[in-house]
Amino acid sequence: MNWIAYSLLMFFSSVALYLCVRKSSLVKVPTPLTNLAMFAIPLVAYTILGASSNTRFSISALHLVVLVIAALVFAYGGNTMSLKAIDIAPNPGYSLVLSKSYVLFTTIVAVVFLNQGLSVRKGIAILLIVAFSALIMVNPKSAKHVKNNKWIWLSFGSFFSWGMLSLSSKYLFSHGVATYAFLIYLYALVTVCIVATNKISHKTFKDISSSHWLLLVGTGMFSTLFNLGQFEAIRMAPNVGYVNAINAGSISLVTVLAVVLFKDEITLQKALGIAGVTGGLLLLLI
Repeated sequence: MNWIAYSLLMFFSSVALYLCVRKSSLVKVPTPLTNLAMFAIPLVAYTILGASSNTRFSISALHLVVLVIAALVFAYGGNTMSLKAIDIAPNPGYSLVLSKSYVLFTTIVAVVFLNQGLSVRKGIAILLIVAFSALIMVNPKSAKHVKNNKWIWLSFGSFFSWGMLSLSSKYLFSHGVATYAFLIYLYALVTVCIVATNKISHKTFKDISSSHWLLLVGTGMFSTLFNLGQFEAIRMAPNVGYVNAINAGSISLVTVLAVVLFKDEITLQKALGIAGVTGGLLLLLI
């Protein structure tokens, strides 16, 4: 498989993952368990796949330090800051627009510091995806008054965290770290953080219904495919920004399916955003 095929795996798995998370939220599955499923289940899957593929797990001390920082600061820290920013922002879309714009950051850094290519056509495609994604994510009706601008700093924190996670993974891959080794170490560290900070124990699962278990398993399964596709695509892509743009573009399909499955509102603004993102994706992939 090439980077485009892995990016498409990431794209469709991202959509399925979001829908599982959205459904879990609607039926009141505890958020800590949803977060745990997104990391613990893939950890088991990657360990099995890595062991069966004779993956080399040994890495240098320097690379281990980079990986620990990527896991604790960029992956876990970035996700935590994003969730807090979404919660306190005057409009959830404002925070998402800022944090998702990391695609521009990674594209430029990859060109300047990692000597990765960027054509004019693909650059225009990335700009289209980011700009029209903003139309989809921002809902003027959900605006609320806030007392401070802490959400802006939290959003920029997740912006740089997710961007640096993408770039640090590319750095590690280019220096011989295997994809499965990276994913196993990363997910093991984040899983420990989730369990520790949320004080999850065996008693936490006592009252989980069978339907909730199915959602948790689905969340874990699609998270496994999403991140495998994402990081394999990053490893192979001529510019990590291309992969991040496709990831950001998945919001267009999510929006369409949310209308069908959850009866979400579709407005002219969202329709224009979906059309623009779709055009940007086609321009990026052809």
